[in-house]
Amino acid sequence: MKSVDQKQVHLAVFASGGGSNAKALTIFFKNHDYIRVSLFVTNNPQSGVFALGKEYDVPVQIISGKNLLEESAVLQMLKSYHIDYLVLAGFLKKIPDFLVIAFPNKIFNIHPSLLPKYGGKGMYGHYVHEAVKRSGDTISGCTIHLVNEEYDKGSILHQSKVLITSDMEVGDIASAVLKEEHSSFGPVIETYIQTHGRV
Repeated sequence: MKSVDQKQVHLAVFASGGGSNAKALTIFFKNHDYIRVSLFVTNNPQSGVFALGKEYDVPVQIISGKNLLEESAVLQMLKSYHIDYLVLAGFLKKIPDFLVIAFPNKIFNIHPSLLPKYGGKGMYGHYVHEAVKRSGDTISGCTIHLVNEEYDKGSILHQSKVLITSDMEVGDIASAVLKEEHSSFGPVIETYIQTHGRV
């Protein structure tokens, strides 16, 4: 494990899929004065964060299935990287309660709808955008919120709206929302940390 500067704020980014939000965050904080992405965590051996970790020299830890529930091992692993905040960027496993307790108001999630609409268990990725399309909604967007013990119920920090036109397909909605996710996630996290302190 490479040396870690404890004066900085260290983020652990959890991702299950391609890792586009993880990449956006890594680029946003790459030259930041004191906030840095210090660890990627994934439950998927095929996740894009492995390539991302190599490209940006960020270590990757894989925690799959029941391993995520091993409290002492998970907390020790995060402690070894001096992690201050957790960021869920397309992580498809529910965060266990012990992490919510260990990182109170220090876990961020981004959701591809304007919560409370289209939130809850099983509502992620294309499932959300398909529901938006079926509903005929004219506005969608993304929500950045803190994580508590319930799916998508933590305090909302920011919402970005996207206009949905009748000719947009599910993929078009997904692309428009993802663009907003990429542009807003880093700045919202930065502002929160600056407002609430480094630790």
